[in-house]
Amino acid sequence: MGQREVWRIMSRFNAFKRTNTILHHLRMSKHTDAAEDVLLEKKGCAGVITLNRPKFLNALTLNMIQKIYPQLKKWEQDPETFLIIIKGAGGKAFCAGGDIRVISEAEKAKQKIAPVFFREEYMLNNAVGSCQKPYVALIHGITMGGGVGLSVHGQFRVATEKCLFAMPETAIGLFPDVGGGYFLPRLQGKLGYFLALTGFRLKGRDVYRAGIATHFVDSEKLAMLEEDLLALKSPSKENIASVLENYHTESKIDRDKSFILEEHMDKINSCFSANTVEEIIENLQQDGSSFALEQLKVINKMSPTSLKITLRQLMEGSSKTLQEVLTMEYRLSQACMF
Repeated sequence: MGQREVWRIMSRFNAFKRTNTILHHLRMSKHTDAAEDVLLEKKGCAGVITLNRPKFLNALTLNMIQKIYPQLKKWEQDPETFLIIIKGAGGKAFCAGGDIRVISEAEKAKQKIAPVFFREEYMLNNAVGSCQKPYVALIHGITMGGGVGLSVHGQFRVATEKCLFAMPETAIGLFPDVGGGYFLPRLQGKLGYFLALTGFRLKGRDVYRAGIATHFVDSEKLAMLEEDLLALKSPSKENIASVLENYHTESKIDRDKSFILEEHMDKINSCFSANTVEEIIENLQQDGSSFALEQLKVINKMSPTSLKITLRQLMEGSSKTLQEVLTMEYRLSQACMF
């Protein structure tokens, strides 16, 4: 056997080994306890979803999506389920985003799972947005990308002082998907455009002040809040809102601090109101303030293609329904993959 033939066999073996590793990741739930990566439990009056990959900051996998979606639909139709609660295990993260590592490995091995992953993730995002039962997301800890998609479209989003929100996709050659084209342009002024293009991180009560969370609760009271929600008897949407409002009103952390971007909102509204990335950059240069120049540095590190896609995405999404935006974003996601 010649050296060339040996190399060919080794190459095929390595490709086979890589493919098997990826398939193992994708089928992980079939080899382990099905409850490992996501817990789906009926507790009291509620259906409770617990993202349970704390070692991976509860990063979302295709397997998790395929478990959550049908259960969410079942609870939505169940007359004995009055609300749905979603939370993350471990205390560090609600959900740090989609597990793109597995998708990336699959693509390298010519396994086209990206179309399935994004399609099913966006279907879940739409199901959250159209859910007929009150949906309460406890966004404690890191909440980015796919984690935002699991929470922001729901009726109630409860942030704590440990919440860290960001849509960092322009830094990795993507765009703020999972319905970012819907909720970001609907934030105050041009705040959503600023967050999308720069990936700026919001923490704690600022997540509420930005309009991403509907309520803020001190983290030490979060378990008690959940208990009170579960203890409700056949609650209406108003009953649930009342409990959340009471906890929100009683929260003390950073109550007197102003929104971190408050003093910069005029500059954000002015600089980010342009219709092209080039004009936004020009606006920041002409403004010349330390804040504007800092944002200019950040934008210059981002993918130029991602910046242009993102700006157009938000402009288009500002007048579309969530479902229309997710359809648009699915097509964009596939174009970015190839």
